[in-house]
Amino acid sequence: MDLRIFTEPQQGATYDDQLAVARTAEAAGYDAFFRSDHYLSMGEVSGEPGPTDAWLTLAALARETSTIRLGTLVNSATFRLPGPLAISVAQVDQMSGGRVELGLGAGWFDAEHAAYGIPFHPVRERFDRLAEQLEIVTGLWRTLPGERYSFSGEHYTLTDSPALPKPVQQPHPPVIIGGNGKKRTPELAARYATEFNVAFSPIDAVAAQFERVDAACRAIGRDPEGIVRSVAHTIAVGRDDAEAERRAVTIGRDVAEMRQNPLFGTPAQVVDKLGEWREKTGITRAYLQLLDMADLDQVELIAAEVAPQLD
Repeated sequence: MDLRIFTEPQQGATYDDQLAVARTAEAAGYDAFFRSDHYLSMGEVSGEPGPTDAWLTLAALARETSTIRLGTLVNSATFRLPGPLAISVAQVDQMSGGRVELGLGAGWFDAEHAAYGIPFHPVRERFDRLAEQLEIVTGLWRTLPGERYSFSGEHYTLTDSPALPKPVQQPHPPVIIGGNGKKRTPELAARYATEFNVAFSPIDAVAAQFERVDAACRAIGRDPEGIVRSVAHTIAVGRDDAEAERRAVTIGRDVAEMRQNPLFGTPAQVVDKLGEWREKTGITRAYLQLLDMADLDQVELIAAEVAPQLD
């Protein structure tokens, strides 16, 4: 099972904080370093020193790492126009030597839109825009060199685009779609996703959502096995129960609630839980949400005592 470190820098992290985590994760052998795409902190934290832009950060990390994959879980379609987004991701793919992945979603956090002057449309329109963005971004990347790309939709129009630059990964970098929507989300995944992710949900809900994605794939003649299945959960892992509980308290989580989380407990407990999740849901990848970005010891502990038992 692939283990990926997933961070939430909007909660209060500098670029240097993110670099330290990415380098630690790379040295420890993790598959990838991912970050969220938010501009406002959540909960009772100040968010100081302030947010960092996802693709500016990943561009810098692309030049300061060498093997670890880099990506977003997930970009908000409300934040960027699809053409410039395709350019940014392709450029960072070049800068990294072909190591980036794009997670893209409809956007949901209305407060950050209000805080930074970003239009926040009704949910149906946000999903309509997401569908067009997925078509445009992947269409630009798939356009052969020397050819042109055009698109006419309700929200976006591209005319005679040279569809440059090209990413290193062909036909394009992996595209991650996720969420719990019962209809449109699985349909978009079936059409565009390399990977489908369900975050912070119980095991039965995850299994049911993967079944919906499978059904959507079969409806359009796509083999469901072509989509990677993944989950994301908050980590609080310790060498013993007391250390795991301290880590949960440090990030402001209720210990009793965290016990339902497959990434809470001792290494042995986490290995057992992830084994159960793999058996019941078919996941082959887990994103480890690291909320205490100063806790590099936990990153190294999981790499040393959990990852080797999941091969």
